[in-house]
Amino acid sequence: MNETRRAVLDALADGPVTGPALAEDHGISRTAVWKHVEALREAGFEVESASEGYTLAGVPEYGAEAVEFGLDAPFDVEYYDDLPSTNDRARELAIEGASDVVVLADQQTGGRGRRGREWSSPSGGVWMSLVLRPDVPPARAPLVTLAAAVAVTDAALEAGVDAAIKWPNDCIVPREDAERGGDKLAGVLTEMKGEASRVSWVVVGVGVNVNVDPEELGPDATSVRAEAGDVERRVFVQRVLERFHEVRDDPDAVLDAWRDRAATLGQRVRVETANGDVVGDAVDVTEHGALVVETADGRKVVHAGDCQHLRPADGG
Repeated sequence: MNETRRAVLDALADGPVTGPALAEDHGISRTAVWKHVEALREAGFEVESASEGYTLAGVPEYGAEAVEFGLDAPFDVEYYDDLPSTNDRARELAIEGASDVVVLADQQTGGRGRRGREWSSPSGGVWMSLVLRPDVPPARAPLVTLAAAVAVTDAALEAGVDAAIKWPNDCIVPREDAERGGDKLAGVLTEMKGEASRVSWVVVGVGVNVNVDPEELGPDATSVRAEAGDVERRVFVQRVLERFHEVRDDPDAVLDAWRDRAATLGQRVRVETANGDVVGDAVDVTEHGALVVETADGRKVVHAGDCQHLRPADGG
């Protein structure tokens, strides 16, 4: 949404306001005012017209303009009814030089998680990818993933879900009898391009099972709907983006928040890595996002792998 249209929309929200007043306040013609109002109506905003002027009477349920309206974070939104992969589109935008753009889709037809696993992305969920250009060395780029996990978890907590973070990038609802520590609510998948000393761009893919029926999901998965009832997806997306923006440039805040919300720390874990399994007690996460595991052979730092929370009977 361009800045003039955003300003017109904000004025309508505070309305009623007349066309001549909008034209004078924003330095545009009355014809331009009418065009902006009609464009907002086409985007789904309910704009009423009366003798005292225009008034905003309703906001669309979802979409780019809906998310941008009232968003307290500097992101532009690109919306699609359906898309094979928001990460693919975000990668295209990153290569073109974009920054702080969110690619949002009502549903994905080819969503993927870690290691190429299929990720069910039906209508009703939140499927989005953020195009970022953080001013950090590549070694610190994983903190972006941690920040996104914190943002998603906090939005879920605000929605009434007992959410927590499972290392490295999943948001779960912990269950004592679950094989992997809990039912998966959301996932974060990060792609990066950079050089030895700097990051060129980062794409952070976020998938959240929001207003999705459990039967549409895979095993060991849950949704906001199943845990706490339906929420406004527009508001949920806004809270994720706003929370992410609050912490993304503050590594200490990211790490502290991640530790506070971590379901993995303090757990007996098995982490499947390329060099074999690491089994022990998860005790911390490093400033680079790696998991610190206290094993029988001493502390080990795990930078990547599939983490399983072990029940006492699982041993190891």
